[in-house]
Amino acid sequence: MAHSKLIFISGGVRSGKSAYAESLVRRFGAQRKVYLASGRANDTEMRERIERHRSDREMDGWHTIEQANQFEKVLPLLETGDAVLWDCVTTWLANELYEGWEQGEICAEKIGCMEAKWDRMKKTISQIADRAEVLVIVSNEVLDDFMRDERYMKWLGKIHVWLVQEAVQAFEMENGIAFKRK
Repeated sequence: MAHSKLIFISGGVRSGKSAYAESLVRRFGAQRKVYLASGRANDTEMRERIERHRSDREMDGWHTIEQANQFEKVLPLLETGDAVLWDCVTTWLANELYEGWEQGEICAEKIGCMEAKWDRMKKTISQIADRAEVLVIVSNEVLDDFMRDERYMKWLGKIHVWLVQEAVQAFEMENGIAFKRK
C-alpha cells in the first residue's frame, strides 16, 4: 500500500531529477526543508564537493543532514512536519553494499548483510515519512548508473520496485521532463 507522504523520482545522470525533487519539496511550504545527503567524503575532492553543495543549499534555506550509511541515525535530527528530500538511494546503496572493502570483506559477499540493511532502511523510510510533511526520494536509473556490478544492479532494482509500490507518486525524469509513473 502506498505511503501518502512518499514521492519517488528516478532518472539518468543529469536528467533533472534532483532539481525537480527540490522544486517539489519547496511547494509544500514546510517550516524546514531538510536535505538528507548520503555522500561519503573519501578524498579531498569529494569533501570539497560535499561542502560546496551543503553551502549552496544553506544559502537556499535548506537544512542538510549528512549520513552516508546507517540512515536510521537521521531520525532524531528530524522535526515533525519537515519537508524531506533524500538524494540519493544509489549513493547509500554503494556505501552499504561495499561496506568493509577496506578490510577485504564487503557486505555484498556476506550472507544476509544487505537484507538486514535493506530491512532497516525500509523501516527508516516509513518512520521518516510518518514524521515528515513529505518525503521525496531520488535515485539513478538501474542501468544508467556508473556501477555495473550485478549485485548492485539487482539491489537497486529491488529497491526501486519497493519504492514505486510504496510511493503515492512516482516519476521518471528524462531531459528535465517528469513522466508520472504512478
